[in-house]
Amino acid sequence: MSPQMDSSRLQTVKSRYNIVGNCDALNHALDVALQVAPTDLSVLIVGESGVGKEIIPRVIHDNSPRRREKYFAINCGSIPEGTIDSELFGHEKGSFTGAIGESEGYFGIANKGTIFLDEVGELPLATQARLLRVLETGEYIRVGGQKIMKTDVRIVAATNINMRKAISEGRFREDLYYRLNTIPLQMPSLRDRGEDILMLFRLFATQMAEKYRLPKITLSEDAKRLMLQYKWPGNVRQLKNITEQMSVLSEKREIDVETLSKYIPQDPESTQLAVIGHAGSHSYESERELLYKILYELRGNVSDLRRDMNSLRKQLDEARGLNGAVGFQHPIQAVDVSGMAVTPVTGSAGMASQVPLEEAEAEEIKEPESLNLTDLSRQMLEKALERNGGNRKRAAQELGISDRTLYRRLKQYGLEKEK
Repeated sequence: MSPQMDSSRLQTVKSRYNIVGNCDALNHALDVALQVAPTDLSVLIVGESGVGKEIIPRVIHDNSPRRREKYFAINCGSIPEGTIDSELFGHEKGSFTGAIGESEGYFGIANKGTIFLDEVGELPLATQARLLRVLETGEYIRVGGQKIMKTDVRIVAATNINMRKAISEGRFREDLYYRLNTIPLQMPSLRDRGEDILMLFRLFATQMAEKYRLPKITLSEDAKRLMLQYKWPGNVRQLKNITEQMSVLSEKREIDVETLSKYIPQDPESTQLAVIGHAGSHSYESERELLYKILYELRGNVSDLRRDMNSLRKQLDEARGLNGAVGFQHPIQAVDVSGMAVTPVTGSAGMASQVPLEEAEAEEIKEPESLNLTDLSRQMLEKALERNGGNRKRAAQELGISDRTLYRRLKQYGLEKEK
């Protein structure tokens, strides 16, 4: 802890923002936040998902000369790529379909204030170039506009990705990284916070008991040791979810190792909560998910095959036109749909039969009516969100798609409001 910051001020900050914990790494992060708050330097907060990175920008803003101005927290991964420039920098009337009026954008509205860019590593490269200009000159141009706008905004950013790797892969600009990373700030993972884990458990258990008028749950000594040994891949968010589950579902109010093991996933790297079921029961969830994936692959194979057949039809059409022009018939070949062998179609005398072109063409393969891609995609999306407790980012990672693709599908299937 720096000499400029005494323990009483640190405790005041923790009380104000409901921060629980006394580990050195957490105290150092708060110390850095308070030291940099009076300046206008850019801060890049690095840490795993669920560690509480969103608290730091609020601490910085509230302890800065800008504290009476506006503060905006923006999740860069949740805004579609096609609209993010308009959201951040505004747009002119008529600049795109639906732009019925002009918009200032966050950088215009937040002038003199602070903008927190969460998941900044998800920004498209074109948007990164615009952001770099704002950081260097305070200037930007609205979408569809020509006039140079000025803004005076303090930027605090956060990411849970490996920025060095993103730079090497060409997904993030190196010059923007250095501008954002003027002051680096590392938030510790829960597994590195020691006894803070038990303090946070007591906090969440007390909150649940008071909110729902339940007897407060406690931990046995063996359960405490298991808590401290577990890796907590979901960090504070995962601990809170598990504590809330046990508060509601556990018949025992003193949680022992056996009970705790039912709620903590057996795979230490998993962020999904353990499924609690009756002994001997059988779940068809894995089988169903496997079938969904097989049907997805089958749909892709059918589409590829249909595309090949269309290409073949075009070639046959061209051959028919050529044959008609030169006045002779060439043996028509029947194509094996596997794409392996071709066999000439001839008559009994060994000459080419006058087979109508329509009969010689391979019949276009039709999709089974039951193979509805939209329904399958919607079901897989709903299941992924359900398994991840509604967390869109984790659901997108499980499905192997980007956050923006997930967002677009939520809108497409009418699930955005539901989730």
